Amino acid sequence: MYRIAGSHLRALKSPAATVGLYIDCGSMYETPGSSGASHLLERMSFKSTTNRSHLRLVREVESIGGNVSAIATREQMCYTYDAFRAYVPDMVEVLIDSVRNPTFLDWEVKEQLEEIKAEIAEFSANPQGLLLEALHSAGYTGALANPLIAPEPAIHKLDSSILKEFIAENYTAPRMVLAASGVEHDVLVSIAEPLLSDLPAVKRPEEPKSVYVGGDYRCQADCQNTHVALAFEVPGGWYEEKTAITVTVLQQKLMGGGDWFCTGGVGKGLYSRLSLRILSHYHQIESFSAFNHIYNYSGLFGILATTSPDFASKAVDLAAGELLEVATPGNVTQGQLDRAKQAAKCKVLMDLESRVCIQPLIESFRKTFKF
Repeated sequence: MYRIAGSHLRALKSPAATVGLYIDCGSMYETPGSSGASHLLERMSFKSTTNRSHLRLVREVESIGGNVSAIATREQMCYTYDAFRAYVPDMVEVLIDSVRNPTFLDWEVKEQLEEIKAEIAEFSANPQGLLLEALHSAGYTGALANPLIAPEPAIHKLDSSILKEFIAENYTAPRMVLAASGVEHDVLVSIAEPLLSDLPAVKRPEEPKSVYVGGDYRCQADCQNTHVALAFEVPGGWYEEKTAITVTVLQQKLMGGGDWFCTGGVGKGLYSRLSLRILSHYHQIESFSAFNHIYNYSGLFGILATTSPDFASKAVDLAAGELLEVATPGNVTQGQLDRAKQAAKCKVLMDLESRVCIQPLIESFRKTFKF
């Protein structure tokens, strides 16, 4: 059974609405034969369907001042539509039609494969993006090691038949959630149910397995700086809710970090540990930031650094030292912890001003911080 979630009351005050269709199907569900399918599906979103051409779809979206987008992650495919609330019935119909009835015309597929080639070339000039991909390939075996960016060898194999097979296998009712902000739940159900009720009731498959093994990845590049990442596993992922939220507070608000020079001062977060202890004292380091990527059953937490090549070894030592410091009882004061928790609560409340559907995240923070 698919799931439908309406909006909370605050969002109903806005004249705008956002509708999103989320599917448990990302790059971790790819096989060697379908490698790169998620990346291509992201590029093929809102193209021609069995009911409308791409040109007609674009004109329909533009005529109501709407905006559509899609993003592929390791665990989900996300399709969203933003427009004025009065057009919600049209938004839901176009959104579901685009996801359920794509035609994958050969010329559109070939066109997007060429775009992916250009995207890969641009991505190669993004050291931090490459580092995050390398962390997954080195740190995991199994599903989470699958690349989020389509590998170059896969581009020559991908075609419309692979996309259709991938969708038939993974875009099933138990793995779909339709969510909306700015729409009454009952209204959303009345609109969406006729469009989704014929989805076949199939058994939800087990999530592909991933095992954290740790590892090392190095790449020589013609670059004036050295980019380094040091990461560790977050066991249990979001299913260990309290641990995941704790890591999020630790990364975003306690350790923090940023660039050596940016608007607002060093590292933006002047009270974060990495800004005060690293960026303010080591001019060789251009950026030094904590990060996390949390999934259902696992996650990564660590520090990203950009520095001069002759300071790279010291930067790794500093990163390891900061992780040890924050893990040692007594090194984080109650005042620092309270400030980080309050800042995290503030960020959640500010996010409520967005139309993004984050109610489950709000509930998680409320349980953890008891507010």
